[in-house]
Amino acid sequence: MQTSTTAEETPLMQQYNRIKSKYPDALLLFRVGDFYEMFGEDAVKASKVLDIVLTKRKNGAAAHIELAGFPYHALETYLPRLVRAGNRVAICDQLEDPKTTKKIVKRGVTELVTPGITFNDAVLDGKSNNFLAAWINEGPLYGLAFLDFSTGEFLVAQGNKEHAEKLMLGFRPSEVLLRKSSKSQSEQELPEKLNTFTLDDWACTTTFGEERLCRHFQVPGLKGFGIEDLPLAVAAAGAVLYYLEQTHHEAVGHITSVSRIDEDRYVWLDRFTIRNLELTRSNHEGGTSLLDVLDNTLSPMGSRLLKRWVVMPLKDLDAIDSRLSVVDYLMRSDAEANQLAELLAGIGDLERLVSKASAQRINPRELKHLGTSLELLIPMKALFDFSDNPELRKISADLSPCSPLLELIQSKLADDPPALLLKGGVIKSGVNPELDELRAIAYSGKDYLIELQQREAERTGISSLKVSFNNVFGYYIEVRNTYKDKVPAEWIRKQTLTQAERYITEELKEYESKILGAEEKIASLEAREFEILVGHVTHYLSQIQRNCRLLATLDCLLCFARNAVSGSYVRPRLNPGLKLHIEEGRHPVIERFLPPGEEYVSNSILLDPETQQILMITGPNMSGKSALLRQTALIALMAQMGSFVPARSADIGIVDKIFTRVGASDNISGGESTFMVEMNETASILNNLSPRSLILLDEIGRGTSTYDGISIAWSIAEYIHENPKSKARTLFATHYHELNDMCLTFPRIKNFNVSVREAEGRIIFLRKLSPGGSNHSFGIHVARLAGMPKEVLVRSEQVLLALEKSHSGEKISVKPKPSEDLQLSFFQLDDPILEQVKNQILETDIDSLTPIEALNKLYEIRKMVTGRSR
Repeated sequence: MQTSTTAEETPLMQQYNRIKSKYPDALLLFRVGDFYEMFGEDAVKASKVLDIVLTKRKNGAAAHIELAGFPYHALETYLPRLVRAGNRVAICDQLEDPKTTKKIVKRGVTELVTPGITFNDAVLDGKSNNFLAAWINEGPLYGLAFLDFSTGEFLVAQGNKEHAEKLMLGFRPSEVLLRKSSKSQSEQELPEKLNTFTLDDWACTTTFGEERLCRHFQVPGLKGFGIEDLPLAVAAAGAVLYYLEQTHHEAVGHITSVSRIDEDRYVWLDRFTIRNLELTRSNHEGGTSLLDVLDNTLSPMGSRLLKRWVVMPLKDLDAIDSRLSVVDYLMRSDAEANQLAELLAGIGDLERLVSKASAQRINPRELKHLGTSLELLIPMKALFDFSDNPELRKISADLSPCSPLLELIQSKLADDPPALLLKGGVIKSGVNPELDELRAIAYSGKDYLIELQQREAERTGISSLKVSFNNVFGYYIEVRNTYKDKVPAEWIRKQTLTQAERYITEELKEYESKILGAEEKIASLEAREFEILVGHVTHYLSQIQRNCRLLATLDCLLCFARNAVSGSYVRPRLNPGLKLHIEEGRHPVIERFLPPGEEYVSNSILLDPETQQILMITGPNMSGKSALLRQTALIALMAQMGSFVPARSADIGIVDKIFTRVGASDNISGGESTFMVEMNETASILNNLSPRSLILLDEIGRGTSTYDGISIAWSIAEYIHENPKSKARTLFATHYHELNDMCLTFPRIKNFNVSVREAEGRIIFLRKLSPGGSNHSFGIHVARLAGMPKEVLVRSEQVLLALEKSHSGEKISVKPKPSEDLQLSFFQLDDPILEQVKNQILETDIDSLTPIEALNKLYEIRKMVTGRSR
């Protein structure tokens, strides 16, 4: 329990509790001397997260209180761990020098760091955005806002629940703001467990949101942003801005615009599809996602943008073709591509640097890097000023090195400034005359004193005089008593010693006042000059942010070009039609991790709503059906994000929605079985079909009994085929061989199988798609490959044989497994291996066998039965 403030407590703890009461939901890091300390429940929680010692301290006459802490200079180490654990952290610093007061030091919260709001590089991941989100719903409509405070990106959206879920899964915010009144319902609706924080309902209204946005952007209305008709999105955006204020983040000038996420512009990928296709993260520990394979960007800005392109592929043909044309150009222009790569690698994370500058959180070394990054834009512009590609010429024209700002940084900031402003050496010489003079005093003081000593010795004829310093008198001139009569009248005597006298002069007093305050004044002047310099950055904020968007785009397109070269990808041909034809397509993730020397078995797919709408794909387990389904969707997605694709050729009629139902996943916590999850996902597909949809269905109906499963799978395929509004292109993988009969009734259903070869009781997976259905799943063969005990395999074959005879109409039942103590006829077992033994014995001419041949024959039979050689 957090102790309450009482008269019995120490003044320090009274101060602590007053501040803590204002931040009850945050861990309070309380600066005490050289340590950040936490007390009570905060100490208990932090000690577990940070694995630091939990102890106790006395609290006056009050009870002891738990204590945990760490050195202040270790903040960069411990703060990220606290935030990543989902904690809000209030940093309470000393606001005055303890030496200047005899009372308790004044303290106050200087920053409230939350999972969704931070500039801390140790907390942030350069390759990912750090979004703070707000989720507000009324009835069937949902309003969302996403702000990356570290970059200034501010996006809003409004739509149905499916659209909201998809965006949440795609953007994966670090923190989500919810209305207090609907907290429980909203947390249940979120597609995955996220860090949440609740706000009062009045802070989540459209009226409040509109007022907040207009005040922030200093506009009379929201029409210029295109969000005036999205009331719930406006409410969510207002909640985000309010939360920034509540967490003491007033420096928000880098949030220069808000944009709507237009649902109609991007391919519909529901949350099941994003998960099933493993677009941004693998469902398996140590697995690889599509993003992992594609992301060969050279800057953090490019990496963050690529992640968004992966979950938000385009539907607009012109926009897609524009991207593809740049990729094509860069593939064919090695010299320009290599130079662009070198420049991009040097620019770094300009987007976050300029945001830090706007919030006055940038350090001298980072500002120097910002200037260096702007300087690299000069050769980058020249690289594409006269390019044959119109899109690259346009990007080049829009890039600006912000020359006046660049000149200021180059002329004022030191060539190699330190990371910490207080270390000095930040501003160049010649910028500020007073600063130069102080530096000469502070750093050349010894030379000045030597020169003064020599000058005065020559003037007075006292060759042994010395200029010295002590803490009592400061600087003084010491003269031995022998030369006391030569001391000038203007010298002022300060101290008499046994054998010498000490004097001061006006020049020495003036010098002393300068040198003693020089370092402090240097720090103050450098801080002022640096602050002015950083202030100039804000004048170019919008242009630099535009540069960042263009650079990120170039980085992504160059990444696609490099991938195309290294992976032998081809340019897809996208068209307004409905056919999807992929020749010799490959799975982009699986082929990357094949053993050396092994080639991926490619496959061709043709989906045509008029003649071949649904491919019914059968084949053994492990034959590659699921990989074939996924690679088709991934190729379509890659094409529509502007990437070349792993295939010999690809003609793709624009896809507007991709649905997948693959894999098994129980929702135990929600009380849903595998079959219920399967049916929920399938229902979502059938209720949202469109003529341009691409549907992947894998093993529908396997979560229930065989006949129920066949019935459901049949009716789903029939519904898709017969839907009067859309002839959605569909790949349907199944083990239900009965579905092969559908092609006899439904003309646009065609049977295909992933072929295998059977040899000597073993199967070889050819992984090639062939016309026609398959009537064997080879499940027992797969069980053998998995290392199933031999007696289980033998018994499986017995039961299978009996069931197959039963299915053919012959009346036969599965006989119970015989007990081991029964005497059985060797040749009455329905075991194919023992049948081979029988045939071997019957075919052997025993009368003509020599002893050695008989022995060899026995070894052959033993090998046949046990699978072992001698």
